[in-house]
Amino acid sequence: MLTRIFDLEGHGTTVRTELIAGLTTFLTMAYIVVVNPLILGDAGMPVAGVAVATCIAAGFGSILMGLLSNYPLALAPGMGLNAYFTYTVVKTMGVPWQVALGCVFISGVAFLILTLAGVRQLIMSAVPRSLFAAVSGGIGLFIAFIGLKDAGVIVANAGTTVALGKLTAPTPALAMLGLFIIAALQARAVKGAILIGILSVAIIAWVFGLASFTPSSTHLADLWATAFRLDIPGALNLKGGIGLSLIEIVFVFLFVDMFDNLGTLMAVTKRAGFVGADGTVPRMNRILIADSTSMLVGALAGTSPVTSYIESAAGVAVGGRTGLTSVFVGLLFFATLFFAPLVQAIPAAATAPALILVGALMMGALAEVQWQEPGEAIPAFLTAIMIPLTYSIANGLAFGIVAHAVLKLVRGQARARDWLIYVLAALCVGRFIYLA
Repeated sequence: MLTRIFDLEGHGTTVRTELIAGLTTFLTMAYIVVVNPLILGDAGMPVAGVAVATCIAAGFGSILMGLLSNYPLALAPGMGLNAYFTYTVVKTMGVPWQVALGCVFISGVAFLILTLAGVRQLIMSAVPRSLFAAVSGGIGLFIAFIGLKDAGVIVANAGTTVALGKLTAPTPALAMLGLFIIAALQARAVKGAILIGILSVAIIAWVFGLASFTPSSTHLADLWATAFRLDIPGALNLKGGIGLSLIEIVFVFLFVDMFDNLGTLMAVTKRAGFVGADGTVPRMNRILIADSTSMLVGALAGTSPVTSYIESAAGVAVGGRTGLTSVFVGLLFFATLFFAPLVQAIPAAATAPALILVGALMMGALAEVQWQEPGEAIPAFLTAIMIPLTYSIANGLAFGIVAHAVLKLVRGQARARDWLIYVLAALCVGRFIYLA
């Protein structure tokens, strides 16, 4: 039945491979179950409720994506967007978290409308193919940087911004061991190398007492502390007209999530070989509908915007090719409601090597850029370098789009049919001004 539903034979995969891919993706992104509640807790939201909402939103979104689009893309509340929700919207602007959730819901509705109207698809078709490759390579650098930071291999430094950490400390040492294990297994073409590496390092850390965690339990009843607490009338400010500040909040949620999703979809689908010769991705509309619907469900459950996760590339790297991978990820998130302490037990030293090596694999996409052509090379370079340096896929893509549009103008290559790329460039410039 699974073979028929997901066309496993047509994609050259098996249930076992998809299961391993799903488990690998889940382990690399399971940190969100712990991190998201801590961040949203700073906004005054009940931590236990957010933990349950996070699992439900990630579980629902990943399963919907798998069934609707048949792509190995996993979803969960997005990092960066949750920080904006807490530290900008709630703490700086003074918006109650219930109203902020209302803004998330409105953003999801706007996303769905734009998707059904074909606007999001138009935007994706307007982005130059060279930027697809640049985003993939930039995200590779980004997730490798995150892995190195989480492992303590690189640390903050006041004089040089970053510096080499103490490699003899437990976490960096374990991460280096995991890096060696996964690299050696991949060099010998062992299937499931990433998963084997993650579990091996985790077991070593547990046996020698090098990993510590504080187990906490979550219960389904905790969900009611956040579920359906969103304040849509407050977000629309029905009593006094639509407030400008709340329009800005919705716009930022909409804009950042759109470009984060765009970058992630470019990178993961290209890595999996789903991008056609003309640069298009089949069933793109289904991907975007699943993403928009998941954002609505996340807001109803009580969490910040749900988005596609770049960690999906970890599952793709071990052979995940269909939506069955995403379904397995979703089921594991639902199971996490009952086994949260076990998820928290996977140390960063175990998952960091996986992120580093997946990042290395994604760098291959940069070979597709015509580096001898300045019109392609400069926007591609700015995209790839700004993603890790600004800690934002959206920032990198915005730099690339603006550079591409400006260079076409100064070279006299502007054409009426390319109007959308100039609209996108103007929006990107407006976004930079707003962020400043």
